[in-house]
Amino acid sequence: MYRDSNIRSIAKGISWRFVATSTTIVIVYIFFGRLDLAIAAGMIETVLKVALYWGHERVWFKIRWGRKRIEPFNLWFTGLPLSGKTTIADKVYEELQKFDIPLERLDSKDVRELIPDIGFSREDRNRHMHRIGHLIQTLQRNSISTVSSFVSPYRESRKAIREMVQNNIVVYVKADIETCKTRDINGKYERALKGELQNFVGVNDIYEEPQHAEITIDTDKMSVEDASELILKYIKNNFTV
Repeated sequence: MYRDSNIRSIAKGISWRFVATSTTIVIVYIFFGRLDLAIAAGMIETVLKVALYWGHERVWFKIRWGRKRIEPFNLWFTGLPLSGKTTIADKVYEELQKFDIPLERLDSKDVRELIPDIGFSREDRNRHMHRIGHLIQTLQRNSISTVSSFVSPYRESRKAIREMVQNNIVVYVKADIETCKTRDINGKYERALKGELQNFVGVNDIYEEPQHAEITIDTDKMSVEDASELILKYIKNNFTV
């Protein structure tokens, strides 16, 4: 979360006092016809009220009444490789940044580059998901929400994420496997079909569809913009942003 620093509060006080002091000088001059008296009154008022304003801001900062805490959430995008998870998640992340809330973007490719020795067996994937869950927990303890995109093909690993983090929102990015193949400019599906890639989800490894996804996006029928709008509407209706 964000809070005003002392220097920001002082700057706000000075900008306001410039307007208020000018008003005071004009009023005193109109009533008494003396410019020296008007300027003196304005200067004295400025010094006193800037200090009072600063103190007033600090006191209200310590009062919790009337404040609403933005509960951190985790948007968990799951689906077949090249179903459109990353593209939609990037768009949603871009839109959520406009709300000026603490937010981080987590994507499978970026995380695997940091931990290159992660395997692709069921056991390796589940272990990896627990690592991601702990990372999200750490971010949420600092009131940071996350937009995460991972294939996460197994129900047990997605269940573990749901149990580990607060306000987990599963977004199932659904796409026909033939559609995914047409998006595969790097030829990974073709290599998997030839047996060159093992444990490739959708070819020689299973993808277990979510049974309880909060949001389902069919990318064969819905554009990135429409999908992003649907997800943002869900966030606005369920969280204070």
